[in-house]
Amino acid sequence: MAKYIFVTGGVTSSLGKGIIAASLAKLLQSRGLKVTIQKFDPYINVDPGTLNPYEHGECYVTEDGAETDLDLGHYERFLNIYTSQANNVTTGRIYQTVINKEREGAYLGKTVQVIPHITDEIKRRMLLIGQTGEYDIVITEIGGTIGDIESLPFVEAVRQLQWEMEDEDCIVIHLTFIPYLKAAKELKTKPTQHSVKMLSENGVHPDIIVCRTEKPLTADIRKKIALFCNVKTEAVIEAMDANSIYEVPLKMLHEGLDITVLKKLHINGYAAPQLNKWKQFLDKLKNPTAKINIGLIGKYIELQDAYKSILEAFVHAGAINECKVQIVNVHSEFITPENVSEKLAGLDGLLVAPGFGMRGVEGKIIAVKYARENQLPFFGICLGMQMAAIEFARNVLNLSQAHSTEMNKDTPDPVIDLMEAQKKITAKGGTMRLGSYPCTILKDSLAWEIYQQEQIQERHRHRWEFNNAYLDRFEQSGMIASGKNPATGLVEIIELKGHPFFIGVQYHPELKSTVENPQPIFVHFVKAAREFAEKKKNATAAGSTVLQSELLQ
Repeated sequence: MAKYIFVTGGVTSSLGKGIIAASLAKLLQSRGLKVTIQKFDPYINVDPGTLNPYEHGECYVTEDGAETDLDLGHYERFLNIYTSQANNVTTGRIYQTVINKEREGAYLGKTVQVIPHITDEIKRRMLLIGQTGEYDIVITEIGGTIGDIESLPFVEAVRQLQWEMEDEDCIVIHLTFIPYLKAAKELKTKPTQHSVKMLSENGVHPDIIVCRTEKPLTADIRKKIALFCNVKTEAVIEAMDANSIYEVPLKMLHEGLDITVLKKLHINGYAAPQLNKWKQFLDKLKNPTAKINIGLIGKYIELQDAYKSILEAFVHAGAINECKVQIVNVHSEFITPENVSEKLAGLDGLLVAPGFGMRGVEGKIIAVKYARENQLPFFGICLGMQMAAIEFARNVLNLSQAHSTEMNKDTPDPVIDLMEAQKKITAKGGTMRLGSYPCTILKDSLAWEIYQQEQIQERHRHRWEFNNAYLDRFEQSGMIASGKNPATGLVEIIELKGHPFFIGVQYHPELKSTVENPQPIFVHFVKAAREFAEKKKNATAAGSTVLQSELLQ
């Protein structure tokens, strides 16, 4: 049987329960234990797939095609293992299952209630992964904040599991906030005390308290928290703000969080942590030898979580290139032919981000045109790849009204069209082309140089595709399809001949980038941007030398 760790949060949201859970999992994994993490979210949506990115950040897609919470991205990036449909459960999915069972007559006429029927289904889902025999430890993050009405059934399920299991098989970690009052010049523990009190009133007692703080916790403060929250002093863990989320595992190692957990779970004979690769990554991350500016052209840039996986993929690729990647957010809605040179000045590379809908599309197309004409390294993802195809059709093939039928159903040249399998689908939730699909790569192409293999697997989330009726005309003019789905012929990768670096992909490569295995397109894109920056620098230096020579004459 696996052992279970539940992570709850109090005082305020956005404290970083996902990062703490992922960091603890990394430490336990580094000691030779088999660990996985799951997230239980309290909202009624069946999954995040229909949520606006402004509401909930990006929708993370797993190998098996589940649309999940973005925290699963953290889990995969830290642990370097895949998650699945079973790793993310919402209140909506729980109620949907229970109601379907009731309609089938599974409850034999009984009145269906939150307790026991809803909580029983929550518990079944919580224990499901641990019953496979694949894992030693299952960490479960409970979304929301203690005190939220919608979180109560999850907290009650945890209470029941605490009561049903032996103490050494189930522990609760509570993450709280210790605010620092400048006027008083001191940290305040009262919010944490109230949070733990509220959790205890719901019948759940935390075994470990992790304190998010801006200032170090003194011995007296730790003792005070331990005394009023009824835990041992060594179970009060300091979680100070870090410059990078990837520093958190080492901070938790220093605090002894993993050792405390192992003792409470009665796990003995564990190995010393093997974190050499992680430390090497951090060393490169902290000591770059160069800096580049990458323009991220998107329409959700006000909320950075909307592009979380892309930003983290740049962190991974930057470290391996020993290069600091400075992201310059550019809102596509405000790019025009008149201001594009000003908006994109000083960039060393351009990434056109994924998205849905008409808003900001023309700005993306203008940005692609700028990158193509100015030999600026370009990378388009999903909608970004489609915008590159539309721009090429309009400005190189002279199909001035070329478009995607997503934005213009009546376009005379639908170079991007709705996938055949999608044309009869009306329901929006979970019906896109989702999950991992194969792609065959053309030899002697940029894609081949990047991947160094003929067959790859990448994750998708889209309804529209490149219209193969236009492929011959594209390839005759220099835009080739260097990657295709072997079964359907769907164009997965396009690239431009004669350009330093110009590639667009229909899939989402950012979803598979991890600390230990940076995604290869991002690695090569950062490398190309660094070379572009160095050429600019050398050209500027050469120009200054010529000018000085002329002045001396």
